[in-house]
Amino acid sequence: MIAKSPHFALHCRDLPSFEGQVPGTLPLRNEPVIGALLPKRWAKRAVTRNAIKRQIFQVVQEFESLLTGFAYVVRLRHAFDRTQFVSASSSALKEAVRHELLSLFSTASARLPTASHG
Repeated sequence: MIAKSPHFALHCRDLPSFEGQVPGTLPLRNEPVIGALLPKRWAKRAVTRNAIKRQIFQVVQEFESLLTGFAYVVRLRHAFDRTQFVSASSSALKEAVRHELLSLFSTASARLPTASHG
């Protein structure tokens, strides 16, 4: 884990170099590989999980140039308070998730080693 926030954890792995690539293997990717792990335990409704995933992928686009060469998993670690965020489509929840993810990726990008491929 390279960064965490009250609701999220960000895990990172270096992508292997594909120099001298064997035919039939995956090509070198210029963009980061991103995964989102949102357990039903912490986001019971599919609409909530989907809204959070959209925010994750939108924030990743803003940091894409800094994240190249790595694979990431954003993991939801705790539920957002349903009394505070009644609707999964509320602008308050979207803004809270976005703010926390921006902070998470800012912290992570400062801790990343430089990619060894390119």
